[in-house]
Amino acid sequence: MNSGRQQDIVILGGGAAGWIAAALLAKRLDPHQARITLVESEEIGIIGVGEATIPILAQCNALLGIDEFDFVRSTQGTFKLGIEFCDWGVSGNRHFHAFSDYGHPVEGVSTHHYWLRMRQSGDDIPIDDYSFAYTVAKNNNFAPSDPLNSRYHHAYHFDAALYARYLRDVATEFGVQRIEGKMTHFDLDGESGNITAIHLANGDSVSGDFFLDCTGFASELLGKALDTPFVDWSHWLLCNSALAVPSAGAGAPMPFTRSTAHAGGWRWTIPLQHRSGNGMVYSSDLWSDDAAREALLGSIDGEPLADPRLFRFTSGHRKQFWNRNCVGIGFASSFLEPLESTGIQLIVLGVLKLLKFFPQKTIDPVLRDEYNRLSTCEIERIRDFIIAHYYLSRRPEPLWSACREMEIPDSLQHKLDVWKASGQIALGESESYMEPSWVAILLGNNLIPSRYAVSADIHPLEQIRTGMKLRREEIMRSAQAVTSHRDFIEGHCKAPQLTLA
Repeated sequence: MNSGRQQDIVILGGGAAGWIAAALLAKRLDPHQARITLVESEEIGIIGVGEATIPILAQCNALLGIDEFDFVRSTQGTFKLGIEFCDWGVSGNRHFHAFSDYGHPVEGVSTHHYWLRMRQSGDDIPIDDYSFAYTVAKNNNFAPSDPLNSRYHHAYHFDAALYARYLRDVATEFGVQRIEGKMTHFDLDGESGNITAIHLANGDSVSGDFFLDCTGFASELLGKALDTPFVDWSHWLLCNSALAVPSAGAGAPMPFTRSTAHAGGWRWTIPLQHRSGNGMVYSSDLWSDDAAREALLGSIDGEPLADPRLFRFTSGHRKQFWNRNCVGIGFASSFLEPLESTGIQLIVLGVLKLLKFFPQKTIDPVLRDEYNRLSTCEIERIRDFIIAHYYLSRRPEPLWSACREMEIPDSLQHKLDVWKASGQIALGESESYMEPSWVAILLGNNLIPSRYAVSADIHPLEQIRTGMKLRREEIMRSAQAVTSHRDFIEGHCKAPQLTLA
């Protein structure tokens, strides 16, 4: 790193990863100390399949001072209260992973323990009925939760290409310099091994002190230039392929993402204002591309607007997220299949962690090691959450049987063992998914623990039934008062009409 002068930070690659990183760094770093340049090539383009998010993006937008309605309008966006899982576990099963809990604890005891006690006595009311976000979403309603009395959080669906373009405008307003160009080669310092410059196809070069690799699966800097090894998780996450296709919208946009399990994988449905996003995720070792394509096109509601695009991937991460003077952001450093909309989540978390440990005049190996430790721990916890969706399935097809029979990570096995024995979620360090999320997936897949918290036995059963009934009624009454998702968009953030060709 330099000593005294302004640091040159070079970001290679645009898309969501590059422009989120550029915008957050430009917003949070002193412009007198850091100069940020982003190099991207229109020729390369972006993947554009990650159109669903989780609530951390709303926090990111707030940090950047982005007006929410302008953002949704500009990206043809809709709102998201969670994910509906259809035919997971067994065919016909439906459960909902909401961006909310199941109501406030009573005397320190979480709602699901009282639910478990009632279930043991014969009650069959779904746990989802205690989720305010689910009750709002199933009626296709939406309004932002009252920040003073928040009952749920929300995220977004949006057009990935429009989103990258929107963020580019935000970042350049913050002073980020954009250079159009495709990297052909790079320079490494002979002594330290640090990257010193990248060279472009037009003959220009861009030198820097610190580099962010946002080149997606290519991992041009972290993977290729610095030869950072890749930790392969394909033995746990068997899916390695995805087909994506846009379609004409069919009816009012729902305020949630839908994930529907199929014989050889699962299908996403993402409603936007101008179209729907659809995709099929599967293992090419157990399901052919043609079969996946046929299943995808045969199950979407609206007319396809293009031919399906095929993507191959391997779930896992670079052994170091930060190597020498380069940090990988997004797919350049890690990839987890899009089941829980983790792509942008990992981008934002990666940049926010980097801001905590950002180097000044020199790179402190202690801070670099801590960044790598936290990043590894974080993605391992998310990995376990995604594996659980597959491992708990009782479907008979080859993919699902293989997932059910595999040896899972010790960290996930521990969580499941504690849950089955006590109804408690054993949360560890750097967890991204907290108790309500795990409860949604475990109970949604009918993994019922053998017992519940002893404190749930303090009150008589009839008193608990009465209290839980009142809670359900209040949730239903409040949810019915929320405006429809379509009407909310029409009234606050209706996007301009686009040509769908």
